[in-house]
Amino acid sequence: MTFNQERFDTLIPKLEAFANKQPHLYKLHVAFLATLGYAYIFLVLAVTLTLLAGIVFLMLDAQSIHASSVKAIVFLLAFALVLVRSLWVSFPPPTGLALQPQDVPNLYSLINEISSKLQAPRFHHILLTNDFNAGVVQRPRLGLLGWQQNYLIVGLPLMLALPPEQFRAVLAHELGHLSGNHSRFSGWIYHQRQTWYRIVKGLRQGGNEVSSLIFERFLTWYSPFFNAYSFVLARMDEYEADKCAVELTGEQNAAEALINGEVKARFLERYFWSSIYKQVETEIEPPKMTYIAMQQALSQRLHQEITSSYLMEALTKKTNNADTHPCLKDRLKALGYILKPQQELAIFAPIKISAAQEFLGDRLEKLIEHFSQAWREEIATPWRQKYAEFQKSIATLKDLNHKSQKQQLTLKEASQRAFLTLELEGEESVMPLLQEIIHRDAHHTSANYLLGQILLNKQDATGIEYIERAIDQDSSIVIEGCQIICSFLQEQGKINEAKSYQERAENYTELIFKAQQERSDVRENDNFESHNISDLEVNKLRQQLSHYPHIITVYLVEKNLQYFPEKPLYVLTVKREISLFEGNYEAENSKLVNSLLEENELPGNVAIFILNSHLNMEKKLKRIPNSMIYHKKGKK
Repeated sequence: MTFNQERFDTLIPKLEAFANKQPHLYKLHVAFLATLGYAYIFLVLAVTLTLLAGIVFLMLDAQSIHASSVKAIVFLLAFALVLVRSLWVSFPPPTGLALQPQDVPNLYSLINEISSKLQAPRFHHILLTNDFNAGVVQRPRLGLLGWQQNYLIVGLPLMLALPPEQFRAVLAHELGHLSGNHSRFSGWIYHQRQTWYRIVKGLRQGGNEVSSLIFERFLTWYSPFFNAYSFVLARMDEYEADKCAVELTGEQNAAEALINGEVKARFLERYFWSSIYKQVETEIEPPKMTYIAMQQALSQRLHQEITSSYLMEALTKKTNNADTHPCLKDRLKALGYILKPQQELAIFAPIKISAAQEFLGDRLEKLIEHFSQAWREEIATPWRQKYAEFQKSIATLKDLNHKSQKQQLTLKEASQRAFLTLELEGEESVMPLLQEIIHRDAHHTSANYLLGQILLNKQDATGIEYIERAIDQDSSIVIEGCQIICSFLQEQGKINEAKSYQERAENYTELIFKAQQERSDVRENDNFESHNISDLEVNKLRQQLSHYPHIITVYLVEKNLQYFPEKPLYVLTVKREISLFEGNYEAENSKLVNSLLEENELPGNVAIFILNSHLNMEKKLKRIPNSMIYHKKGKK
């Protein structure tokens, strides 16, 4: 669903205030909106079937058949089929390794106990995955008619990372989403969000031009409102699910499960897997028992500097409208949990018995072998390719070092030598090479950026100046650069200075998000201007477009942008031939758009817009100088 992000962001705080003040009335509003969407579709379907029945009745009454009547019947039948097909929503089953009760009785016993206490429905399938996560999925067998198949999805890394009671809290949270005690209605709304997204997709991709016209205005109005109202309810449901975890396991276990999850997820992503993939430098084949190494790493006490850094990062993150999950700080506050400095050591203490050992029992060893082997098979080919690239890098660095002894390298060669030296020999070896590059070009982006990071790693504050200099040259590293400086300042205890960089990164992130939203779609009411693409490129594009027999007219313009206008978005608007009985209008549009994107060299960042059902937009484009770049001969 596309919607105006600024309007969405403005609406959310108002809806949250409404929901907190009058929760029951708010739920009625959400229920009304959920019902309204279906009511509109069924109304259109009823009108279509009534018209169809009326035409058939008139034909039978007149005892004659006209070609126009037959065409109308065929059209209405096709349109009704589109509606019925869009309402028959299918959800693909989630993937994972199925666990059977006889293999992991302790896990099934735990789940049955929690389900009973929370009055949650029973699970038909329990799947084990390689994700650091857990979740519940309800898959309706009969589309809108329901008959749910319930899946519980559990990640092996999560079970290895948590002690039994904290894992129990995680399961209580997930089952709390389906609980009859707290949030059955919220669970239904969550399901409706997923269902409605698929219905909209079916209407927009499976319809013809007429169905697009009938539904587009309604969907443009309805989708943002339902998304916003249900978004707030989904976030409220996260807090309700946390309460379920507290009820069953206590405040401390629920809170520490959240903390441990945030920290150890970062540890796996940034430290563990990084050390595994570093072995590609010396080993031609990937390691055999990766998940045994993971089990050992997660069972030990993590280094205090690592845990403190990751925890600080998690606690400084703010709740945003990109995710229904609240941030860690807000969730802990809602639980009434206050994290004291001395508690950190206890939270990240070595795990004597992990949740995986407790609840997977004797099967754990075989499951670890299974996931290790599956990972090894999946990564084998890219691993060998990376190993070959690494050997090539060694040879290239040797050649550059040899050349540098005879003559001065170009800046490009010097940069390549520096990056290869860092990759192969480490930070100490690369520092003089980077300083040499900066001496030749004080504003060299990558050299400044890399040297700044190395200096900060050595607790040298002069690194900030180098990173700032790099940021001035390349706006794409503003967020990452500010976060690096922020982490350094936090470690130095300079909280206020760190906060200013954190706010700078957050503000820039918001601008990036708004810029992406602004570029994510093209609408009739957008403003456009003449493109600044050279005649040579336009002629080349015109030649490419002539190879598409169904394209009638093409306009090329530039969309007026509020955010980062120096990075233009070109809009290629295409008018194509349409068959009278074309049954899959949006699918044909998508096929043409994908073909244009994949088979042609387009100038820069280009959005493609199909023009056929937007007559007012074509009139607007015609008024822009030099906008028409192609018109098929013989067509008006």
